[in-house]
Amino acid sequence: MDVIKTQQISARPIEKVIVHPLVLLSIVDNYNRVAWDTRKRVIGVLLGSSSKGTVDVTNSYAAKEHVVGWYSTGPKLRENDLDIHVLFHDYVPNPVLVIIDVQPKELGIPTKAYYAVEEVKENATQKSQKVFVHVPSEIAAHEVEEIGVEHLLRDVKDTTISTLATEVTGKLAALKGLDARLREIRAYLDLVVDGKLPLNHEILYHLQDVFNLIPNLNVAELIKSFAVKTNDMMLVIYLSSLIRSVIALHNLINNKMLNKEHEKAEDAKPATIPAAAGS
Repeated sequence: MDVIKTQQISARPIEKVIVHPLVLLSIVDNYNRVAWDTRKRVIGVLLGSSSKGTVDVTNSYAAKEHVVGWYSTGPKLRENDLDIHVLFHDYVPNPVLVIIDVQPKELGIPTKAYYAVEEVKENATQKSQKVFVHVPSEIAAHEVEEIGVEHLLRDVKDTTISTLATEVTGKLAALKGLDARLREIRAYLDLVVDGKLPLNHEILYHLQDVFNLIPNLNVAELIKSFAVKTNDMMLVIYLSSLIRSVIALHNLINNKMLNKEHEKAEDAKPATIPAAAGS
């Protein structure tokens, strides 16, 4: 009875997939060793745990974790992926497929997660078939993993770049990724309007939720609040830059003063006369 209950819980619909950095490193290493500079792809087994609709992918090789699905370097779905996916139903009731883009051309998370559902045909005479459904994914890490990733990035990170510049670069990359997603949404809607793609009500519902969450920027009080908040943040950044400049200038002056005092002390020392030979 307990076994049946456990299977029912683990077979619930997948709502989110969390991919850990170790999985990304392992897959990239596998790709570099096996399929680098070729048109081949590599596949493997994903390991981890599943709880309350969230699949936590922690590893991609044999370990103590349960099998939760499989991965592919894609970078897109292929025709035989459903055949491979069916094989994993022997090990897990609801396996997950995570496509890892090892050579990303777009900004954003290099993972796309899917699980299979039975598609019911409108015509009762047609046989139903399984199709992949996209599920949101994110990158997360345990504390131990974060230490390892920081150690790996230590040689990559440019220490001459300030923290502020790094944050600005990150914000810029995030905005570029958002722009790419908005362009993708616009391209999809254009195809739907032109009749080249069928209308998907679930996608439209999600887009409507996005529009509902966007604040009304035509309200004068909201515009003023944004302006005040932005000015306050810019003022703090400006003052911090001034303080850093003043401290750097102060340290430079102190250094010059110490050097002059050291030179004066050296000049004030009496010259030593070498003793005559044989005296």
